[in-house]
Amino acid sequence: MDPTSAKYLGAGLAVISLAGVGVGIGSVFSSLVSSVARNPASRDQIFGLAILGFALVEAVALYALVIAFLLLFAL
Repeated sequence: MDPTSAKYLGAGLAVISLAGVGVGIGSVFSSLVSSVARNPASRDQIFGLAILGFALVEAVALYALVIAFLLLFAL
């Protein structure tokens, strides 16, 4: 296997984690909707926690993209 194809293969494997990020974001916001539907009075407190969860999950996506770009363009 030549280094160019290994580089592309590694970048593709690094980007596979974005599927998990999509599932995580969907889970965070489905839990938010479910929680607000059960108790609308606690919307303000729950919304802040949901945004924090979204930010943490989105950080994983950014890390995956950084790794993929490093594999593609730095090596």
